[in-house]
Amino acid sequence: MIERVVAMYFSPTNTTKKVVEEIAGGLASDLGCVQETVDFTLPGVREEIQAFGPRDLVVFGTPVYAGRVPNVLLKYIHTVQGGGALAVPIVLFGNRNYDDALAELQALLGEDGFLPVAAGAFVGEHSFSRILGAGRPDDKDMVVIHEFVKKIYEKISSTGERESYQPLNVGGEYPSKGYYQPRDRQGNPVDIRKVKPKTSEACDDCKLCAKVCPMGSISYDDVREFTGICIKCGSCIKKCPTGAKYYDAESYLYHQHELEEEYTRRAEPSLFI
Repeated sequence: MIERVVAMYFSPTNTTKKVVEEIAGGLASDLGCVQETVDFTLPGVREEIQAFGPRDLVVFGTPVYAGRVPNVLLKYIHTVQGGGALAVPIVLFGNRNYDDALAELQALLGEDGFLPVAAGAFVGEHSFSRILGAGRPDDKDMVVIHEFVKKIYEKISSTGERESYQPLNVGGEYPSKGYYQPRDRQGNPVDIRKVKPKTSEACDDCKLCAKVCPMGSISYDDVREFTGICIKCGSCIKKCPTGAKYYDAESYLYHQHELEEEYTRRAEPSLFI
């Protein structure tokens, strides 16, 4: 019997948060149990050990970066102790594709002692863009989410022994063959790993960017300086109240425009139950 539903997520621009909390809230309501939240977006939370047990159901979500679970999270995810808890792995992709990310997340949670009972890949506004997947998850996505919750509830309610749960085939590969590699028109790899945002004169030094950086890489004393890596999550850019954060690297802008031009169709969620 499930006694607790936990929404657990990494969500720099709040799209993964929106989906995971909607699913967890619906399941907690249907199951008649308490809901808790573990938001591990900020680095301080990732220093804490999270442990669960067989009476827990954890809806665990991450965004998709280069077709995979963000590699900066792998070490942390392996510190989470599943303890036989049921899990619903969720990934959010920016209207391109989720590639191997869902297969990877499901496998990682299984290695941690979770039992995945359902999984889903949903669309959120791309971290590089305000056009790609704009406004997603939207009302249509919410309808899909509510149906997903209903089917998960029915599966949990009708399944007896835990041994009765069958492995989920979510597509993709694990171990993955590699990360999605953007290329220019001549087929040459485009490397944006070292690209970092710039700060314009519009900055009023409110420090919000330093507070929301999931890597803790923006200097609080001088928000124009980086003290660590940038994972291109978009948090500082999309949350800046004056629009002062921006990218000007040619390689980044080329890749951004390429994505916006190529993936104009509406990608739909993929559900596995």
